[in-house]
Amino acid sequence: MTDCTTLTRFHALIPCAGTGTRAGTVQPKQYQPVAGQPMVMHTVQAFAQVPALASGWVILSPDDDHVWAEAGWPAHFQRLACGGTSRAQSVFNGLQAMLQSGVDPQDWVLVHDAARCLVSPESVGRLIEVCRDDEVGGLLALPLPDTLKTEEGGRVVGTVTREHKWLAQTPQMFRLQMLHDALSDVAGNGFAGITDEASAIERLGLKPRLVEGSAQNFKVTYPADFALAEAILRSRT
Repeated sequence: MTDCTTLTRFHALIPCAGTGTRAGTVQPKQYQPVAGQPMVMHTVQAFAQVPALASGWVILSPDDDHVWAEAGWPAHFQRLACGGTSRAQSVFNGLQAMLQSGVDPQDWVLVHDAARCLVSPESVGRLIEVCRDDEVGGLLALPLPDTLKTEEGGRVVGTVTREHKWLAQTPQMFRLQMLHDALSDVAGNGFAGITDEASAIERLGLKPRLVEGSAQNFKVTYPADFALAEAILRSRT
């Protein structure tokens, strides 16, 4: 008998329809040049180096006017202009497109932020290996290293214990149909309360697995982050 788990495939889904207003760039931050090319290309190329991935899906805004250079674009990745007004909407639309194209509903999908351009192929591969036989799926994350404070009016009003606290990262890996259905349940209220894919899965009463990631896999968000990302990328080459 053939083990059905050997037939399961893995796919990357990269929402790339945001504007990144906090970044202070004149263009969507995912297209801001970092270490010689648009930031999102570093993300795409990192995933292209993961042998287990059968395909990649980059979800763009319908009015995206970025001019893509085909040099360096992996042949098994495609761009779809079906993004929404929020990250969750873009992921949901991308999942629908995958299902409509014939991707197996039981395949795994790894959703990753375009602005986490420092992710390593090794980290992605480790997530796949740890979660490929998991009943739920999981995500890269880091144990909270610092003391966390609550504030009111700019002053500390409490200290939150860091025990059992993790910083969620991406990619986050779940079955295509499961994640689609979890997001479908909240689509009617504008995906309220959904801050990442794991939060949608948690609403089903399920517990995603935590897989330790890397501090370098941060989300480029503010102007100073670009210089740090540039320095790290150049140090790798």
